[in-house]
Amino acid sequence: MTEIKQGDTVRIHYTGTLLDGNVFDSSEGRDPLEFEVGSGQIIPGLDSAMPGLSVGEKKRVEIACVDAYGPINPGMRQDIPREGIPDDIPLEPGTQLQMQTPDGQALPVTVVEANDATVTLDANHPLAGQDLVFEIEVVSIN
Repeated sequence: MTEIKQGDTVRIHYTGTLLDGNVFDSSEGRDPLEFEVGSGQIIPGLDSAMPGLSVGEKKRVEIACVDAYGPINPGMRQDIPREGIPDDIPLEPGTQLQMQTPDGQALPVTVVEANDATVTLDANHPLAGQDLVFEIEVVSIN
């Protein structure tokens, strides 16, 4: 039976959960996720779990935050003056916004806190600082 090795293109079905069991993503009802093993297309902890698996094999993979979306980086939080944000932009904590970097790249941010003077925005990935669990099933290896 063929086993996955670095450089193979694989397709997997998956369900990703937090340690408390809350699902944050799943391929259920969608096409399987396709990626090249070892190419950096997916988080490192999941990528490194692929070699040696075979088609039809199922596996539970527990991934520490450092091998997923990394720890929370305090430097990715920024206080900006409230007057710099148009009044029609919602600023409730948890609201997802998109900013533009000086070089024109889109940067998703989350409102952490807002008051009359400042708005605190967080550009960390929403899953930063979280240990993750994936239930995977290998669908194909090419």
